[in-house]
Amino acid sequence: MFGIVLVAIVGLAVAYYALRQTAQGRAIARRAATGAIILIVILLAISFFRIVPPGHAGVPVLLGRVQNQMSSGLNIVLPIVNVTLMDVRTNAYTMSGMKDEGQLKGDDAIDALASNGLTVELDVTVWYRLDVTRASWVFQNIGPDYIDKIVRPSIRTALRDAASRFTANELYSSTGRTVYTSTVDSLLDIAFSGKGVIRERVLLRRVKLPDVVMQAIELKLAEDQNAQKMEFTLVKEGREAERKRVEAQGIADRNRTIAGSLTNSYLSWYYIEMLKSVAATGNNTFVITPFDQKLTPLLNVGK
Repeated sequence: MFGIVLVAIVGLAVAYYALRQTAQGRAIARRAATGAIILIVILLAISFFRIVPPGHAGVPVLLGRVQNQMSSGLNIVLPIVNVTLMDVRTNAYTMSGMKDEGQLKGDDAIDALASNGLTVELDVTVWYRLDVTRASWVFQNIGPDYIDKIVRPSIRTALRDAASRFTANELYSSTGRTVYTSTVDSLLDIAFSGKGVIRERVLLRRVKLPDVVMQAIELKLAEDQNAQKMEFTLVKEGREAERKRVEAQGIADRNRTIAGSLTNSYLSWYYIEMLKSVAATGNNTFVITPFDQKLTPLLNVGK
């Protein structure tokens, strides 16, 4: 803004000098000079105000010296002060093997060596933010490119250092992932300490194991599923056998009950009742089979 005002003053001075060459021009020049002075005063007044947008901190630089930072909102500064905006909101830095998913184009996944000597591929996102109270310090001592100088190298180092404390299988398990991210949190807190950067959270998005390990895990899962299937079959067959045993026991108990109730007297009575029912069918002739050697019913068959 201050540069624009200077250019405007120089242009107006040249125009004023050119107009004063004639009487009519001098009159126009006086009126133009009055308007120009008013405009310059307004522009100079405006140049004293700077607006810092929400979620940012303003770092003023006066003649090459960094001044105390400005908070978001309206601030009053000298027109010759240059203000650089620093983002202090929560930011996400992603390293991923997926194309165009992270900050760098292409494959940016982390290859880390586990404690058992296997190499694992990690996709991770780190939430971080610039300490609003140290924006000027970061600008002066690290620079506005602190992400490339501090954030990215610290994340890569912390991920690899933490991975060396776990086996590949531990990194793949849910419990191991939780402990691993907590370890990375602690390492990043140490790396960011005194650098004006605050770590908020580490998100471990993907763990890719070597193909030979994945095949072994898939084989073990298949074997576990087959074992569970066999166990289910055995339980089912056992229940079916128990059902049949109970059914057979019931039949045996019923037969024993019936056999105990079939006395000679009952059988003789039942035999005679059956003969009566046969005789009552209207047949003129029927054959009587004695119940035993001692029983020969004498019925009227000439009817």
